[in-house]
Amino acid sequence: MNGRPAEVPVGQVRRELADRPARINAGLGRTRCGPAGAVIAALRAGLGLDDRVVELSVNHERRWMGIPLRFTAGTPSVCLPRLDTAEARQLVAADVKLRDAYEPLARLHIPARPSWKEKTAVTRTATRIATATQAVTVTSNTPVVTDWALRYFGPWWNATSTTADDGPQVIADVSPDRVTEIAQRVADHAHEETVYANTSMLFDRDDDGTVLASQPDDKLAYRAEPGGPLHVYGCEDVPVALAAARLAREVLRGQLVADGWSILHASAVVRDGQTVLTLGDKGAGKTTVGLLLARAGWQLLANDRVFIRREDDRLRVLPWPSAAAIGLGLLDALGWYDQVRDRVQHGEQLHPTQHQKVTDALHSGSRTPLWKDSGKELKPQFFPDQLHTWLGLTLATEGHATRVLFPRITPGAEPALLDEDRVVAAGDFFTAGTEDRYPDIFGLLPADLPGAEPLLELLGEIPRHAPVLGHDVKANTDFLTQVTGPTA
Repeated sequence: MNGRPAEVPVGQVRRELADRPARINAGLGRTRCGPAGAVIAALRAGLGLDDRVVELSVNHERRWMGIPLRFTAGTPSVCLPRLDTAEARQLVAADVKLRDAYEPLARLHIPARPSWKEKTAVTRTATRIATATQAVTVTSNTPVVTDWALRYFGPWWNATSTTADDGPQVIADVSPDRVTEIAQRVADHAHEETVYANTSMLFDRDDDGTVLASQPDDKLAYRAEPGGPLHVYGCEDVPVALAAARLAREVLRGQLVADGWSILHASAVVRDGQTVLTLGDKGAGKTTVGLLLARAGWQLLANDRVFIRREDDRLRVLPWPSAAAIGLGLLDALGWYDQVRDRVQHGEQLHPTQHQKVTDALHSGSRTPLWKDSGKELKPQFFPDQLHTWLGLTLATEGHATRVLFPRITPGAEPALLDEDRVVAAGDFFTAGTEDRYPDIFGLLPADLPGAEPLLELLGEIPRHAPVLGHDVKANTDFLTQVTGPTA
């Protein structure tokens, strides 16, 4: 097993198999059909010969579970039964037990040979992603990766299917052999370690500037040559798609920063091109304000950070595409919890970076906020397009800043404006030194970053307010609509 000898107790296995029918009969009293009959039933349903419900082990929400599938003309759909609280807890406990047993084994194994898919001829696909005057192309040997880029960037940036071009590229392939090769190369040489996208990354830089990196927990490997394309390899298509999207955004980030753009820690909404920026520390209410205004008819430009640049006497703003995190409590307060839970229970999936505890809470109907030991809240993670298709919000692709809010959430408070004269400061911007999620391992950022002084001067000249908000959604919405109105 994994290249190591393993003793198999053949006699014990034979006795167990011989005794199993009697134990099944004693426990259940009967079975629906034997193994051969179960295979035939599944085949007839999958081939469209019978329309029926079949219980099968399937990868549902990135978990392997035995669940009912309703087959109609050969097409399966998940039809989970309604579970009460006790049943939901039992399902979660069973899943945790299986996952805890499986994950240590899964980490040991990386396929040593190319898969059948790699041995056959494949058609490469490509997605071009563009914003402002910059662009990058993602190419892959599996369409899952490029389709993912289309979905992820399309609502906020301009993403289109294309053929590979001569511009900046992220080449993202499913290739277990390359993962093994690069991971071994990094491990065998002196290397550094950091955290990239919340996962440990080992990396090594050659004398010619080539960067090799490995993320063992995700079975991902990277290669970046100076002036060349950025390669990412993985053993499965979804992790490769996630990594490719992050890298494509980082490539564009480097291009935009080199073109004079800065990154501001803010949520943003747009109406008729005019943008309201909401700033503050974690928990201040940036996401809450953005979603309240978006529900009231504004277009959502960003959930957490934006690109911003001075152009003449105006501040142009672009979105930072990312999964949108909305806490369970806020989801419930805004009236979206039930519709989101219903979609999840019927087999639709949120962004895979979502913590499993959040998915379990949605299945069980829990609306109580969840927290890590570090104090960070665990939240449902929405694909950008799901903000529209699931929540009914309209997204914006750019705007120009006309107002700044510095909110504060105080339970029981009546919405009001505080007599505070806070201004946007240098600490509200992300820099290479303060970036906590995506350190510049691959040298994508320019050496000379634009200063924030010209932006701070112009941001100080536009209207700004410091609203205090309570927990009354309607009162908060009415107040924010008044504050951000044309005559405010």
